[in-house]
Amino acid sequence: MASGISGSSFLLAMPSLFFFLSFQTQLSDAVDALYYGQSLSANQTLISRNRVFELGFFTPGKSQNYYVGIRYHNNPQTILWVANREKPVSNPVHAVLKLSKHGQLVLLSTPKVPVWSSNSNPKTSNSLVAVLLDTGNLVLRNGSIQSDVSWQSFDHPTDTLLPGQWLGFNRSAGKNWFLTSWRNAEDPAAGIFSLKLDPTGTSQFFLLRESAQRYWGSGLWDGNKSVFSNVPEMAVKFDFTYLNIRSSDANYFMYLESESPYLTMMKLDTSGQMKWQQRLNDTQNWLVYATFPRDPCDVPSVCGSFGACSPFQSSPCECLHGFSPSSKIDWSLGDRSGGCVRKTRLQCAGNDSTNVQKDGFLLIPNIQLPNNSTTLVILQSAEECEQACLDDCLCTAYSYYRQCVVWERDLKNLKKLPGTAQHEDGKPGDLYLRLAKSEIPVHRGKARNARLPIVIGSIAVFAVLCAVLALIWRCRRKRSTGAMEATEGFLVAFRYKDLKRATKNFSEKLGKGGFGSVYKGILPDSSVVAVKKLDGPGQKDKQFRMEVGTMAAVQHVNVVRLRGFCSEGTKRLLVYDFLPNCSLDCFLFPKSSETLDWSKRYQIALGVATGLAYLHEKCRDCIIHCDIKPENILLDEDLSPKVADFGMAKLIGRDFSRVLTSMRGTFGYVAPEWISGEPITPKADVFSFGMTLFEIISGRRNNQASEDGTFSFPGWAERELSEVEAPSTSENDSMLHTNIEEFRRACRVACWCIQDCESNRPSMGQVVQMLEGVLEVKVPPIPDLLQNLIESEDDMISKLHFYSFPTVSSSCV
Repeated sequence: MASGISGSSFLLAMPSLFFFLSFQTQLSDAVDALYYGQSLSANQTLISRNRVFELGFFTPGKSQNYYVGIRYHNNPQTILWVANREKPVSNPVHAVLKLSKHGQLVLLSTPKVPVWSSNSNPKTSNSLVAVLLDTGNLVLRNGSIQSDVSWQSFDHPTDTLLPGQWLGFNRSAGKNWFLTSWRNAEDPAAGIFSLKLDPTGTSQFFLLRESAQRYWGSGLWDGNKSVFSNVPEMAVKFDFTYLNIRSSDANYFMYLESESPYLTMMKLDTSGQMKWQQRLNDTQNWLVYATFPRDPCDVPSVCGSFGACSPFQSSPCECLHGFSPSSKIDWSLGDRSGGCVRKTRLQCAGNDSTNVQKDGFLLIPNIQLPNNSTTLVILQSAEECEQACLDDCLCTAYSYYRQCVVWERDLKNLKKLPGTAQHEDGKPGDLYLRLAKSEIPVHRGKARNARLPIVIGSIAVFAVLCAVLALIWRCRRKRSTGAMEATEGFLVAFRYKDLKRATKNFSEKLGKGGFGSVYKGILPDSSVVAVKKLDGPGQKDKQFRMEVGTMAAVQHVNVVRLRGFCSEGTKRLLVYDFLPNCSLDCFLFPKSSETLDWSKRYQIALGVATGLAYLHEKCRDCIIHCDIKPENILLDEDLSPKVADFGMAKLIGRDFSRVLTSMRGTFGYVAPEWISGEPITPKADVFSFGMTLFEIISGRRNNQASEDGTFSFPGWAERELSEVEAPSTSENDSMLHTNIEEFRRACRVACWCIQDCESNRPSMGQVVQMLEGVLEVKVPPIPDLLQNLIESEDDMISKLHFYSFPTVSSSCV
């Protein structure tokens, strides 16, 4: 359980006392300690008492330089602290680490050449000893007085924060603790990124580039919840105790891990991202379960000049066309901040050879335009804008959309946007990059061929050929009984008469919903489809546009596929893949005795979560479904789930975090913040998924009591989460073979999903990891909804009809 601490001189001594509390009074063969007169050479190490950490010489990657650092004993590739990060040793033959007669820890490259020192000033040097603790802290202390510390590595962090280590400042002690990234994967020297506590006194951390440019903030510390406002994962993912020590001249934080088989650390990566990592003690692989900022492209100039960042690739940086890395070595080591350089000089930049053509422009579509632009208001066309850029030797790019915008010198902070469709000329997101003529592909760009007669003749021949082909195609189209027209986004525009024929005049109805009926149809290629015929004036067009706009680019195994549409006159139809099984509610609440076994239910829940995570986190725009319930989850022939019915969906651009919209959805699944009139986020779908998950687990409606009328499943689940007995949730035998661990995990996930405050709910991506067993699921706090059910069983049935309307507390608004 997290806690906050503030004030008092005793607490200010926490960094000095922490090692004392962690230190074992008895040494073990001195393998964890270095005494005066002893030295540590390149082939020797200190190992902490419980063999967790190790101190010794190392060479990062393929580097020929040697450093002294602390690492995990059974994972030597993970370096946690470096002593001589700025001054490596080139030849380790005579290099040693030793205690000097002045009581300092010194690294010598040769017997008389020091390259690093602890610069400590002990009261006495005769009994000093350097000890590597099981916390990863290297301390220099008086051998007879364990609390008498003259120096410790935790006071000089490099790029890693370990449990029990502190970040912040203590002005009275002259201490300022912060993290600084490595320069690259083979050079631990201080890089350009750092994590520091706000020096003005507020309790929040900032990630900085070159110690000045802030690009991410943790948000203010909330002592009541023990979380930073911009890191809600702390309340869900991290099973740690957080301490905040604060007074008039000191403010610092630390975290302590609970007893578990996992090792944890926070590391400031060379890419500028802060990564919270975890691994099992006996494994080598680290799991990154939190990254800040979440989008690698939010790090300023992460790809340098003329480099474009794509958050959808494992290696996010690449050079623009016509450019190459300024340093291939740095790029291979993960440092792309040096950017890219031109392959061919511009004609305007002094390349005045008579054989060199004038510069041209290459269209770079789907790009987030950089900020350092100049607007030329007087120019009224794209042609004038292009010419103005050509006339200015400093101009490197332009964009035109209602006004002319140009960029001079280097282009930085370029970010590729999702989507594959080509933009039309002049649409926002189109950048025209200035390149040497030889670098512009012949088939792209806006280059004009100097051989005008040849071009005109070619165009004329091409136009005649197209006309002939179009005439032939038109004749064949009239003869085709299954004619259809392909449109952008891989959708098909069907004719009404073709769909009428395919459905046999809409004779085989599969079902009916709030906006229309669904019919089975067979296309000329023998493929079976489900045709949704929309009804109702006014709402029909709105729902039609929403479903087509939302589903056009969506492709996922757990989302129903839209094949095409029809829009003729007042007729609006949607064509989906046909799924032989009905919706999930038919299997969860059957009128017959046929039910799903537990394994299939759990896989359905995981599939629905995976589909929602895709809609929320992987699409170009975040898609909020707004009506998740069993009726809107279809099952294919293998009973794999498909999220369906996007008529109420809402799209949120990636630049926005929430949207204000009228309440929609189904009573019993609607999130409380929506009812309160608050703007919604994808967490509204998380709430609906939680309520649906309860029904998947129990096999009955949430507002349906047990046969004896004594309990509802959500209330029962909350009380029984910690029990290990086999669940008895339904009157049939479908749950007799339930996996108890999966059952408890699913119940906990469902309770997390319906937390009253949306910030306390996990994202759908986290839900997937929880259900897969990747993330541990702690026992959740009881939401108001379930608390009301537990406190008053007598009127439970009446309350269940209102369970989707809990009051949002003031701390959540």
